[in-house]
Amino acid sequence: MQNNCNINMNKVYLLGIVKSKPIFSHNTFGNDFYKFELAVKRLSGYCDLLPITIPGSILKEIIVNAKLEVFGQLRSYNIVNGSSNRLMLTVFTKKISKAKLKYVSANEICLEGYICKNPVYRITPFKREICDLILAVNRSYGKSDYIPMIAWGKNACISQGYKTGQKVKISGRVQSRAYKKVLASGEEVLKTAYEVSISTIEKTQ
Repeated sequence: MQNNCNINMNKVYLLGIVKSKPIFSHNTFGNDFYKFELAVKRLSGYCDLLPITIPGSILKEIIVNAKLEVFGQLRSYNIVNGSSNRLMLTVFTKKISKAKLKYVSANEICLEGYICKNPVYRITPFKREICDLILAVNRSYGKSDYIPMIAWGKNACISQGYKTGQKVKISGRVQSRAYKKVLASGEEVLKTAYEVSISTIEKTQ
């Protein structure tokens, strides 16, 4: 956690397999940034395919199918398409290194921030309890990242009692989720959503 009390905790550690070559993403204040995808396997065997953003200043030779460790933060940004906005997530890389362990994967995130929308609690047809939340995590220069999160079971029960403005600390993993969207034409297209699956959640104030 940073020393500035106005900056909340946002730490991500991933260990996975590079699935695409880095391509140029954008330039900000004279600095180039690149993006690629990292596949991180869960215990269930399912692979989360996660978007990674990396500054050109620390860009090393990244080889497809190589094992890589990524240390950074989970950040959000808006894509404007006509009159609609879409929230996108990316793991902003602070440090990378070649993984020394061959067969192990890792996906860990720690966040501290403020719930910015009242949680939405529901029960699935299979009687599983789920709660959706959005966490606002402050960072430097007056910016904030808005992170969608999902809680299950006991954590869902706890989360539904929180209100907008409650400060919480969570741990969990970053995950990808495929879904189908029906366009106005009736055509179905496959989309990918990114969110944090909560392992632990607690009040911090």
